[in-house]
Amino acid sequence: MVVLGAGPGGRAAALQAAKVGKRVAIVDEAEILGGACVAVGTLPSKAFRESVYRWSLGSRGTLGQELEHPEEPGAGRSRPEMRRLLRRKDRVIDAESRVVRDQLQRNGVKILSGRGRFASPNELEIAPAGKAPEIVRGDVLVVAVGASPVTNPPLKVDGEFIHDSDTILGVAEVPARLIVVGAGVIGCEYASIFLMAGTHVTLVDRRNEILASVDREIVDHLIDRFEHYGMELALESDVDKVETGLAGAGVRLTLKDGRILEADNVLAAQFRKGNTEGLDLAKAGIEADPRGYLKVDPHFRTSVGHIYAVGDVIGIPALASTSFEQGRIAICHAYSIGFQREMPQHFPYGIYTIPEVSTVGLSEEELKKDGVEYVSGKAHYRELARGLINGDRWGLLKMLIHKRSLKVLGVHIVGDNAADLIHIGQAALVFGADVNYFIRSVFNYPTLAEAYKTAAFHAFNRLHGTTRTE
Repeated sequence: MVVLGAGPGGRAAALQAAKVGKRVAIVDEAEILGGACVAVGTLPSKAFRESVYRWSLGSRGTLGQELEHPEEPGAGRSRPEMRRLLRRKDRVIDAESRVVRDQLQRNGVKILSGRGRFASPNELEIAPAGKAPEIVRGDVLVVAVGASPVTNPPLKVDGEFIHDSDTILGVAEVPARLIVVGAGVIGCEYASIFLMAGTHVTLVDRRNEILASVDREIVDHLIDRFEHYGMELALESDVDKVETGLAGAGVRLTLKDGRILEADNVLAAQFRKGNTEGLDLAKAGIEADPRGYLKVDPHFRTSVGHIYAVGDVIGIPALASTSFEQGRIAICHAYSIGFQREMPQHFPYGIYTIPEVSTVGLSEEELKKDGVEYVSGKAHYRELARGLINGDRWGLLKMLIHKRSLKVLGVHIVGDNAADLIHIGQAALVFGADVNYFIRSVFNYPTLAEAYKTAAFHAFNRLHGTTRTE
């Protein structure tokens, strides 16, 4: 078997095949193994977030209470040194890349360094830097080349004033002013991180909402937090004109509604495309869509039966977590392994803004659209002992319960440790638990996990008409 790309999906596919005794080669031209996830994407951004988050804890004041009147945003606000914030990121990248290489080597996976492209449906031509190309043949091939950010005119990444998610951590210092164009996951994550690093952030999107796929109540709480710390939202507008290198302002954006915005830097976080250009897909008998993504069936098989595609190159959900599972599932199908043959129905989404957002199952908007009878139970962090200790008075956990069966339909969290807490709700969904599980369970005290029990009682009391307020 040959895998093209050493990101999460390709790595999982290679290891799964090696574990069942297949001869496996993995092809990647990057010096840092682990794909964009390790080099420029998931891990660097989350490591940077962690450094900013810890630095920003001082803004919560003393005794775990946030300051009622935070410093004014912008140039007058203190900001940490960029080089210090990046130290953790550099350590994480180096350590994780070594972990990936060690895992592959320990399991007998041959690592081929170089750019790969199809020579036939069963062959890849590998072009190592400065060496003659070689042909590698596989009975099964997995395409796991990922995706990259792309900008549309008039925005053009120059690495100095205008950045994308691959280059933004290359800025010399934490900017005093930053414009983020695109209010999806990546845009919101970086907008919130720089906001908490003391940057005045303006978030621009042509839509009238941010994080369109997330439960609206959770998003509203997140927006309240953003605005509390001085973020400006410029929604329902797009960029019309870009000027760079101006005296007193690195970048000036003119929006289509006439507004003029100035900043030191711009982060363009609107679009991504599959990294299929240059793969000579036609020689394999497959083709990408206009955005470079590959179409696959539920087993991650392309239109050519022995060629699979996993990870960001197949589009949504484009998560590292789901990419790992896709790689395993593809190999289990290819070699008729009974371990895992399809993606699980319930998996969580983690959005690493400050504060975190995480969600699993159905949102209130989806339940209303489908006409499902439900009740919501809520737990505010300010009512939890651990929330008071942590100083998070903004956090919220919401659990959605079916009115008749009492089964858990969805869990949505905004606040500290949301991406970890969500897995309790995920387990409840997977195993068909109802609200009574949480009511009858004992949780460690003080913990944020107690929010599940509080939310469960709130839902139960609402069902029986004994709750006076929301």
